[in-house]
Amino acid sequence: MPIHLTSRRQFITHLGAAAALSSVENIAAEVDVSLIAILNDTHIGAQHPASASIPTNLRNAITYLLALPKQPAAVIINGDLALNDGQPGDYTHFAKLIAPLREVGIPVHLTMGNHDNRDVFYEVLKQDQPSDSPVESKHVGLVQTAGANLFLLDSLKAPRVPQGLLGREQHEWLAKMLDTHSEKPALIFAHHNPRLGGEEKHFPGGLEDSEPLWEILASRKNVKAYIHGHIHHRNYFLHRDIHIINTPATSFVSNPKESTTGWTMARLSATGGSFTTQTHLTAHEWNGVTVDLKWRV
Repeated sequence: MPIHLTSRRQFITHLGAAAALSSVENIAAEVDVSLIAILNDTHIGAQHPASASIPTNLRNAITYLLALPKQPAAVIINGDLALNDGQPGDYTHFAKLIAPLREVGIPVHLTMGNHDNRDVFYEVLKQDQPSDSPVESKHVGLVQTAGANLFLLDSLKAPRVPQGLLGREQHEWLAKMLDTHSEKPALIFAHHNPRLGGEEKHFPGGLEDSEPLWEILASRKNVKAYIHGHIHHRNYFLHRDIHIINTPATSFVSNPKESTTGWTMARLSATGGSFTTQTHLTAHEWNGVTVDLKWRV
């Protein structure tokens, strides 16, 4: 299963060997059941002082989430949690930064990226390690919200290897789960971008097995969108009527003239989703911009 960070208000239910399902029960605070937050590429390092831009960017995003009038139903941090190759100190620092979300009961769900290390992560957060996983050596799962089913995949091939890979077993698990949970729109989350849609529409370091994945997704009408990070940029594409949503990096960008850091607030319904970019630079042209997407039927 993906990494579901628990609090006294969150519980995880295991559905046998076939699935990992995360649900949310909030006792005190009001929850906006249609709203989720999407962060990725936090790249937290052990050596970063509190005043450095990378931890400050994550801390400011969390401050924004905590100040919302209603809590989001889920926070997804979609890979590359650690700075370089997933050292223990990186995850210790990361855990401290996201602790305020856990303390107020906001569910946090994490996926792995190419700068992460699964084993090292669980050395640091032993109490959050699931007892089993439906896909061996991978972290996959389903997060159910009011507006959509969120399928979290593990595209980490190996630490510091830019390319991503899901593999046959994960494909089979996803196909089965999509068929079992077809009552709501399905949104697919993985760190790596798909290599689809023409050379100008993908990043070369993306998902190696994009084509077989898309055969699974395109043949199931409940699948509406694929959401990724990895590129440290922001854009929207459509491939075989499935939206490809590239969300901005929370940490840093290589070319500030072309991109900037931030996160995404998504409001989901049975017919579509509204994706609003929030940037750390309040004057940036992306800040507060909403893209409304209609799901295929």
